[in-house]
Amino acid sequence: MATTASDQEVFERWERAIQFRLLADSLEPTRTVPEQVAAQVGDRIIAGQLAPGARIGEQELADEFAISRGPVREAIRILEREGLVAVLPRRGAVVTSLSAQELRELFEIRAGLVEIALRKVMAAGLPPELLAVTRAGVARLEVLADAPDGGDAYAETTYRLIQIGAHFAGNERLRRMIAALSLQSLRYSKLGLATVARRQRSVRLWRQALKALERGDVEQTLRLARQRSEESAEEAARRLEPADNA
Repeated sequence: MATTASDQEVFERWERAIQFRLLADSLEPTRTVPEQVAAQVGDRIIAGQLAPGARIGEQELADEFAISRGPVREAIRILEREGLVAVLPRRGAVVTSLSAQELRELFEIRAGLVEIALRKVMAAGLPPELLAVTRAGVARLEVLADAPDGGDAYAETTYRLIQIGAHFAGNERLRRMIAALSLQSLRYSKLGLATVARRQRSVRLWRQALKALERGDVEQTLRLARQRSEESAEEAARRLEPADNA
């Protein structure tokens, strides 16, 4: 797929602006101590450095960040609110386990919100900048789809493309809701896009959606977006269900 240098420059500018991390909308110097701790622990969970079920020790975090346990407890509450941590009786805080039921709920809600955002964007006339970003983003996906170790980067690129599209909807609350749900579902997306075969299927749908976007075909663009989401969710669920039933 041919892209111009201008398309790539626009994509790279947006790529730097979109972060897949907790509290990305707030500036680092203005965060409270609990928010700073939550952001760093959240990064570890999203990156897979803390596995599902891993214990989040209050004292260990207090020692690591040289703070009292009060701010740590507040950080854990933030992580719990964002769906990354669960507080269990007699066990304390643990990284949330991935489950087929949760992922289907997350993907269903996110797909509905993304559809609202896309309709708003296209009703106002597709911004040339968004089209340029999508062209360059799909070109990036085509490279990552064939790379044996490209799964995480592919999922992160799709995350960015969804967030960029939501920025153009002109509804800040909608954008924040999509960002929060996308962050919660990123671990599932990486699972659903782990194989080359899945990514190749996904990028074919992205190419078709780009052509529909260029034609201004709203319904086809929306149908393909939902299909991508559903197929990714089903693959992730298929991988999780043996563990759910164990």
